[in-house]
Amino acid sequence: MRMSAAGLLALAGAVPLGAAEPVGVPSGQSVVFVEVIDETSGGEEAVVRFRFLAPAIAEGGNVDAEAALGDMAALCDSFALPWLSHEGIVAQTVVISLSDRPVEFGVTDAEAVQYFEAFQIEDGACIWELY
Repeated sequence: MRMSAAGLLALAGAVPLGAAEPVGVPSGQSVVFVEVIDETSGGEEAVVRFRFLAPAIAEGGNVDAEAALGDMAALCDSFALPWLSHEGIVAQTVVISLSDRPVEFGVTDAEAVQYFEAFQIEDGACIWELY
């Protein structure tokens, strides 16, 4: 199941439909939620993907890969876990992705800067997995 930022936030009652509010992260960059992709019904490992737009990770931007990793860990803890709890979804893995520009899921864009990190969910906590 896919849900857009506006749909998710409206469902949660956080903001009106169509609004995209920045999500706070440790680096201070402006990160905006794009969508969630729920892959928990496939029968194998239950994965939920959270996609965010983060223009400051672009080449020449002020957020490097290390800072982006800290932001992704924070997004797992402060955004993904509460969302999963609210929706009653049990996931084994959460994947957080940051992109400097909109990129359709599954489509390659050689110009885009993108970071992806996977986190195992154990005892209600996000545990970073080294790929």
